[in-house]
Amino acid sequence: MPKSKVRKKTDYTINPASRTPVKVKAGPSSTIYVSVMLGLMVLGLAWLVVYYLAATPTAYGGEGQVLHWMAELNSWNFLIGFSLMVAGLLMTMRWR
Repeated sequence: MPKSKVRKKTDYTINPASRTPVKVKAGPSSTIYVSVMLGLMVLGLAWLVVYYLAATPTAYGGEGQVLHWMAELNSWNFLIGFSLMVAGLLMTMRWR
């Protein structure tokens, strides 16, 4: 039986120019950036907690709905609360 041809593989070499370290020019984030980032996350959580505690009717026969304007938003409260938290979480990607 004839022997098949052996293909010569080219060796993969790493370009040494692409391995040079890059110096980051930006310093640490300012305290304002960090406080806004954490504030958005806490504000979103607080929005949802307040919605559950003050804007939903109580099961014990009371009227509930201390915050009528928030109760009128219904399911939009979830969008508002989670949007605030996601905005804070997205800010963490730029935090140094």
